[in-house]
Amino acid sequence: MSTRSVQTDAAPAAIGPYSQAIIAGGFLYTAGQIPIDPGTGQVVEGDIVPQTRRVMDNLQAVLAAAGASWKDVVKTTVFLQDMADFPRMNEVYSAAMGDARPARSTVQVAGLPRGVRVEIELVAHLG
Repeated sequence: MSTRSVQTDAAPAAIGPYSQAIIAGGFLYTAGQIPIDPGTGQVVEGDIVPQTRRVMDNLQAVLAAAGASWKDVVKTTVFLQDMADFPRMNEVYSAAMGDARPARSTVQVAGLPRGVRVEIELVAHLG
């Protein structure tokens, strides 16, 4: 099976030895996106709402670079620093997803890179 890396300047550059996303076997697998502004390279300040918006914008940019959209997403995984943020994260997530309803897991973690409150990764079918 061949793989192809996806990279876009509209999402933050990888901050380690990984790709923003990989296409393999007709699927797009993204790296986890955290709320980094791709223009400044800085973490978006504020609570879970602006941080989730930035994460969803970053994921949308990676999807677009692969020729996909939210309707192609089959699975997401949401990592929260505090599960108390779930309701407000969920509102932003739902607004960004529109009518798309992929499978989803949401877990609380002990910590996330750069002290952010949320990280989200996804898998999309490229058909």
